Amino acid sequence: MELLKKSKRFLKQSMSNMSTSDRISASREAKALVLGINEIYKKSKDPNLMNVMKLITLKKRKIDKRLRGHLTA
Repeated sequence: MELLKKSKRFLKQSMSNMSTSDRISASREAKALVLGINEIYKKSKDPNLMNVMKLITLKKRKIDKRLRGHLTA
């Protein structure tokens, strides 16, 4: 359950004062976490895993929204 430890650390990570490259790497990390947890979820159907994926996806959307704002400016 290394993925769950990484996901907890990712969710606690502050988004303030992130550079653009930090946001890009955080977005990629979020995608990798969701895909990894999804593979486990397919086998176990644990609702807690689904909740974790939802939280990570929510944070990833916020990061991506911020990135799109910087890339278009």
